[in-house]
Amino acid sequence: MSSSGEDFSQFGISVEEKDKLVAEVIRYVLFKPEQSSGCPIKREELTQLITGKNYRQRNLPVFVITEAKLKLSSLFGFEMRELQRSRSSAPQNPRSSQQVTADAKSYILRSQLPADVYKAFVEDENKSHVTALTFVVTSIVRLAGGKINEENLWYQLRRLGLSETDESHPVHGNLKLALEAIVQQRYLHIHRYLHKEKVNGPEGNATFYELAERSLDGPINDGMKEHISKIVNKDITSVNAD
Repeated sequence: MSSSGEDFSQFGISVEEKDKLVAEVIRYVLFKPEQSSGCPIKREELTQLITGKNYRQRNLPVFVITEAKLKLSSLFGFEMRELQRSRSSAPQNPRSSQQVTADAKSYILRSQLPADVYKAFVEDENKSHVTALTFVVTSIVRLAGGKINEENLWYQLRRLGLSETDESHPVHGNLKLALEAIVQQRYLHIHRYLHKEKVNGPEGNATFYELAERSLDGPINDGMKEHISKIVNKDITSVNAD
């Protein structure tokens, strides 16, 4: 990337104005996940943060976000990783309550620290139960081929002592809300289908959970596969030893 003066001269703003916009984007990206329970930050949120200051230059948000990415990496040790998702619209297919339309971008932060350093000095042990539940749920979906219906998902979770009727689990609280949080964080999609024949309740609704862009993102996807492989191989070793 060339110097800031060169890049931003086309927008008719000073370096000081540019630095202020970049700082606001960085501040938003660092603190917003805590306020939204770890949900990815939509690109349109960052765009509005910039254009809301009465800057109307079309490509200015792209330059500001790009510089914010660089500073988050060099100063804070975070990768501002871009995710691509598909948004839903009103169904046109009577058998499905969800359809794919335009793509929307969002961002998550990933630490660039070595895993052992991150675990020793950064990782929040108070949130380990959230990470564990996310791993368990997405692993079940992954082992089911990347998509599973709601009934089968809860069947597998009940085998682990996690029931959809439990609103006061000692660790996870309301388990339906905990599952919804995993969806909101973009680890899973929910697809609801409407069938002509009743298949699940009086209206014939069938709900499926499918791996979403956060679970399918390169590093997370690879890490999940590695952990699942270790667990499976450990179980196989234990069986063979018996």
